[in-house]
Amino acid sequence: MTKLELQGVTKRFGENVVCRGIDLKINEGEMVCLIGASGSGKSTLLRCMNLLEPVDDGVILLDGVDIAEPGLDPQPVRQRIGIVFQSFNLFPHMTAVENVMLAPRRVHNRTRDDLLPEVTELFTRFGLADRMDHYPDQLSGGQQQRVAIVRALAMKPEIMLFDEITSALDPELVGEVLDVLRRLREAGMTMVLATHEMGFARELADKVCFLDKGVILEEGPPAQLFSDPKQERTCAFLARVL
Repeated sequence: MTKLELQGVTKRFGENVVCRGIDLKINEGEMVCLIGASGSGKSTLLRCMNLLEPVDDGVILLDGVDIAEPGLDPQPVRQRIGIVFQSFNLFPHMTAVENVMLAPRRVHNRTRDDLLPEVTELFTRFGLADRMDHYPDQLSGGQQQRVAIVRALAMKPEIMLFDEITSALDPELVGEVLDVLRRLREAGMTMVLATHEMGFARELADKVCFLDKGVILEEGPPAQLFSDPKQERTCAFLARVL
């Protein structure tokens, strides 16, 4: 069943067309990986999906309803489609648990006592139970990124978007964040990732999309796209990164 569908999505910044009529279907429970060189449009496409960037043309269907319609309030959409960035964006003056609880308390008017059991369960599930009362500067980069993921999950999104979430981490910390994504996939979360982690995409993605100059030049199952790419540009990109 299609959960999110993009039809002809176009995004411009002045004269620069970053996304050029992109079509993409994401099924419920599916992990889709976006790959491509820096500047190919991956991050902008993710930001369009949860309306952090308004689209200039095209349709974005969430459960069959166009969420990109001009004038639509983006906040309910962003509660359903969470996003995590490569920079952790944690408030330094708040503990990890305070960072995670902030949005549910403000948006859903829930109390700390009401939230605490389910937030504690999230921290425990992702190996952070003993870090709940630590401040961001007391956490490693990998721990901070996991807290950022827990913060997004605390809003109970239906879809999660991840924008190069391992690129700011030291190599030895990348594995612990990828483990979180593995667990989310096993739990059936619908996910779209912009990533440079080709091994991870090859292992776990249901579909890989190669972006080049604002278009999806090629897409398919990882076994096909990595082993037998059809487009010359895909071949050249994979030859550089694999």
